[in-house]
Amino acid sequence: MSVQRTPRNRRTRKFPWRVAVLPLLVVAVGLAVVGKRLSSSAPDPKSLAAERNDIYRHAETQIRTEMEAKYERDIAALKKSLEEAEKSARLAEVRPPELGTVTDVRKLRSGIPFKTEVKTEMGGIASRERVDDASYTATYQLSVRIPTAAKTMADLESSSPELAKMLPGLPALVEKAEVSNWFGKLYENKAVRVRRDANSLNELLTKHNVYDCQTMLNFQSASGRKVFFLQADMDVVSDGSDGDRLATMPAEIVDSPNYQPFTSYAWPKKTPTPNPITVGWERRIAAAQQELNASATTAVRKTWLKDRIQYLKRGVDDLKNRSFLIADYDPFIVIPVNILASSDAFAPKAGDYAVVAYANQLYPAIVGDGGPSFKVGEGSLRLAHELNAKASSYSRPVSDLKVSYLIFPGSREPERTAPDYAKWSQRCRELLGEIGGLGAGYELHAWQDLLAKPVAPPVLAETPASAPSPETPASDAAAPVKAPE
Repeated sequence: MSVQRTPRNRRTRKFPWRVAVLPLLVVAVGLAVVGKRLSSSAPDPKSLAAERNDIYRHAETQIRTEMEAKYERDIAALKKSLEEAEKSARLAEVRPPELGTVTDVRKLRSGIPFKTEVKTEMGGIASRERVDDASYTATYQLSVRIPTAAKTMADLESSSPELAKMLPGLPALVEKAEVSNWFGKLYENKAVRVRRDANSLNELLTKHNVYDCQTMLNFQSASGRKVFFLQADMDVVSDGSDGDRLATMPAEIVDSPNYQPFTSYAWPKKTPTPNPITVGWERRIAAAQQELNASATTAVRKTWLKDRIQYLKRGVDDLKNRSFLIADYDPFIVIPVNILASSDAFAPKAGDYAVVAYANQLYPAIVGDGGPSFKVGEGSLRLAHELNAKASSYSRPVSDLKVSYLIFPGSREPERTAPDYAKWSQRCRELLGEIGGLGAGYELHAWQDLLAKPVAPPVLAETPASAPSPETPASDAAAPVKAPE
């Protein structure tokens, strides 16, 4: 879910996919439990199966992406160490070691003030120092403060001063709101990840991404309308594809191994026009199959290729049968995948309607995709660009915690269909009406359908000059037309 989507160079070096199998199995078991929970309330088995598959696909994709990113970091570190070793060999000179204390104070890329101190001193002979645990030690302490959820209107308006004006019914609802359990779970997931990465000296979450959520609140109107309220920043997602609405996409996207053509919100394909991403995935299958058949391919690599081919084939099948939102064109938000999979009555689901409030504007949207369980605050590129014209796949629209997301659990339509922005706006207006409505002078943003097919003007049949019009008496057929006054 990170806003930075810098393409990574792929190499053919062996990757420890056996290590990745365990988290995938964990996800599978978790989704089986989710399936049992959902099955008790969802009457449509086909819809339930599709939703489980969507959740599994996104969890699998995130795990694969994370493992491959670690692989790329390890390869880059190895390459750098080899280059430094070669350089050192060329510039080698005999000199005594520097004794005393060397201190380096700097700011890490992730914004954490970091101080390193290396002490060297003379010891005994190497064979004794090697077996002495005290000869080579390190101490590393990382301090992280877990924030408290904002839960008063004053707290919320410290980031978004216009909230009560835009939504006059909000203060009364917030007064009775409860902090969602997902807020604590989010920061627990962040702490677990930071602890894991710190223990292995891996790259840490940035300070920006640690503190990306101001609050998560549950509140309910007198009529019973539930609202999941989230205040955060906004990062950008650039995923999705739909051959029915967008038959061609740039080659750098079609051939990219990083572009994700799926979103959690999907619907049955309606036309025979192929998804443009399909050809790129089929080329990757063919290349993997060719390498798999090569005699020089190692057994470990073949295991990885077989797994990869099966993954790509499942994706191609999805691309041929379903359509997805397109982040460049459709306004939608992203919710952590573990919340989407939850049976919590206040937990949003894919397709639920949402209103995004920023500055003095309100934007209708839907929950369109699932993201990592340790980050929140993400919108499609179309939505992000509306909040900030400078937003792009590589630049977030809002870095501060000034975006409010109102999601209406249980509001999704019974049947998923292609985006209908007018309908989305109407439903969001109705849902806001159930919690107090819009403030005087405020209105929902009207989305223009950038993919709508142009409507050709009607072709009128020509009437011969000598023939009278059916609606015109014969005596008036040749009468001149009077110009409008």
